[in-house]
Amino acid sequence: MSLRKRLRESHSEVDTGPLNDILFILLMFFLLISTLANPNVIKTNLPKGKSDTKMRQSVTIGLNKDGGLFMGQLPISFAQLDSVVKYEADKVKPDTLSIVIAADTASKYGDVFKIFYAAKKAGAKAGFNVTPK
Repeated sequence: MSLRKRLRESHSEVDTGPLNDILFILLMFFLLISTLANPNVIKTNLPKGKSDTKMRQSVTIGLNKDGGLFMGQLPISFAQLDSVVKYEADKVKPDTLSIVIAADTASKYGDVFKIFYAAKKAGAKAGFNVTPK
């Protein structure tokens, strides 16, 4: 009796090309659906006030190319800057003063930073008034 052994080839492969396509399509589907879903579906009625209690007060500080410092139209010196800004901040409610710096393009950076520092010490916000030529 001659019994032959059967040779098994354990060479099985799975083609993953279509699997990659399906996963890519599913990924794109979920990305698109997640952008369309709106998580803020609850509508609420928010209270509305009749007047703004924390209205921003702004003071304009001008700086020309010669180093002249002005609060509005009034000329001031850098020695007076801290006390003037502190005085203006004390006149209004806390954290409601904003300092608008209108500096000439030829003015020194150090002078502008002195104004920023004075505003920070007084607890005011500082920003620029930029006017293109």
